[in-house]
Amino acid sequence: MKLFPSLESDPPLVCLMVLAYLCMKRFAPLSAIVGLGIPLYLVTMSSQNMPGVVTLRADGYKPEVGQTITVTGLISLLFAPFGGFTFNLAAITAAICTGPDADEDKETRDKAALFAGLFYLLVGILGATVIGLFAILPKVFVFAIAALALLGTIGNSLAASLYSSHDREAAPITFMMIVSGINLFGIGAPFWALMFGLAVRTALRKA
Repeated sequence: MKLFPSLESDPPLVCLMVLAYLCMKRFAPLSAIVGLGIPLYLVTMSSQNMPGVVTLRADGYKPEVGQTITVTGLISLLFAPFGGFTFNLAAITAAICTGPDADEDKETRDKAALFAGLFYLLVGILGATVIGLFAILPKVFVFAIAALALLGTIGNSLAASLYSSHDREAAPITFMMIVSGINLFGIGAPFWALMFGLAVRTALRKA
């Protein structure tokens, strides 16, 4: 209902959007791609893949980003007909598995990722039981588990990001934007936080 009143504030923009919609509807009806595919792609990239890469690099790893995104994309394409359409780097899982709390030896932390994968498979098989268990637990208990699991990772990441004097403005801006939870143009806070953080870092380094 708000579509037509918005003509008063910005007629050219609204008319252009309506025209584009009608053209796509008439000549290339890709409603699933436009309505589901693109939003899911943006959400996965901004809330999982990019933070996952940043987390890995913060812990001293150098992932092959192009190859990783290609592999996860192909797996998503293969399993999408069966409901598995958002395979990604899983930022929170990466944060838990790649930090020193998982293993003091950086070279053997892959075991943590292996066990995390096995637990994921187990949870998937017993999905209904696990959901029922969490449903009967107090919400405060669930929040406490999540918070304590990430506490060490957040502390180490903040310490590493503020260590260099060149990044002491960009790092807090990135962190605060993520915490703010803003959502612009349907894209989540992690994406915008990285963009603004990189912009600030570049601007100050050039200066």
